[in-house]
Amino acid sequence: MTNKTASDHSRTQSSRRTFLKASVALAGLSFFPAPAALTANQTETTPTAKSIIGDYGPWANSLLKDPPELSFRKKRWTDIEAWRKEAKAKAIELIASPDIGEAPKVTVEKAYQYDGLDIEELSWQAPYGHRTKAILLKPSGAQGPLPGILGLHDHGGNKYFGRRKITRTAEQMHPMMIEHQKNYYSGKAWANDIAKRGYVVLVHDTFTFASRRVRFADMLKIPWGQARTTGMSDDAPENIENIKTYNSWAAAHEHIMAKSLFCAGTTWPGVFLAEDRLALSILSRLGDVDAERLGCAGLSGGGLRTVYLGGLDERIKCAVCVGFMSTWSDFLLNKAYTHTWMTYTPLLPQYLDFPEILGLRAPLPTLTLNNNQDGLFTLPEMKRADAILQQVFEKAGAPEYYKAGFYPGPHKFDAKMQKDAFDWFDTWLK
Repeated sequence: MTNKTASDHSRTQSSRRTFLKASVALAGLSFFPAPAALTANQTETTPTAKSIIGDYGPWANSLLKDPPELSFRKKRWTDIEAWRKEAKAKAIELIASPDIGEAPKVTVEKAYQYDGLDIEELSWQAPYGHRTKAILLKPSGAQGPLPGILGLHDHGGNKYFGRRKITRTAEQMHPMMIEHQKNYYSGKAWANDIAKRGYVVLVHDTFTFASRRVRFADMLKIPWGQARTTGMSDDAPENIENIKTYNSWAAAHEHIMAKSLFCAGTTWPGVFLAEDRLALSILSRLGDVDAERLGCAGLSGGGLRTVYLGGLDERIKCAVCVGFMSTWSDFLLNKAYTHTWMTYTPLLPQYLDFPEILGLRAPLPTLTLNNNQDGLFTLPEMKRADAILQQVFEKAGAPEYYKAGFYPGPHKFDAKMQKDAFDWFDTWLK
């Protein structure tokens, strides 16, 4: 045993204090495996292109194979059914959508006519969280069976609202929804407008939005960080300033929700998928809906949900993804900071590029609508995503069942895009 001097003891105590301080500082960080060894054509001094993760970007992007392991574009796949069976099974495994049971009992809270439509305000109870509220729209007096459309509302950094973003049920609207529809939808309630063309349209609040949002009264308090709940209240929820405060808090809370879902063995896309499939079941079972003619559409977060629902549920006979089509490389290198935690399924990029999730539906009719100046994506990668989907549908022997549109302007689903989307639905569902 070695005898320690007072000086030695002092140095040891100092080192321990330094170690403890460093440990506390690092406690909140995530740790990742060490990077793979450099390949023969890489050196530590190789200049790299700029990315949102600095000079780690090109290395991280090199981990993505093109095409990925289960891409239909690979030569090994010649039978689309065999490919879909294997690729879809892997996607479902990784998305890890929870089993939330069959379609629950639906309550009609209110029924009335407005703007040439029969409208019902519905609600149902999922196995968790507050009751889901929804709006059902169809042409007044129309006799079924009619084709049905699941209208998927956007994210928009606005979790306080959901179904109201794309519907209109009275002359008086919340001023924030007037502005929202003006900014993103040419001032239109697109769910109303497509219903008038002869569809039954269901628009429901999804996980963490509107009626499904997180309530402060239900929370264990978060004492520090951007998502702290000190001073937060559920009182006067329709007040504009309170809504802005809530939306800011909800944005900061997203990483907490995502991490918690990972700890539960599921993913945010998985929960979205479960709730959207449940809503689709409710729509399909309505007496005036033709369950063989179902579609879905949405902008932004609704486009994201279209990718997963349209790609993985074959009941969707026609899908329109608006303002959410690019590649994993685009997110990784350029734009992850513009996107919600709701986008990502860990490990899935090893097997399918992002557009290939939607491509799992080939040869069912599929339309993507994109904006050339969309700040959420880069135009070259939006074009590359389009090329990937073209290849998938061509190899499936159904090039005419896929179409993409590119429009001038920023992130939106404007009147021209809406018309093109509605015409696409008319072509394939009527």
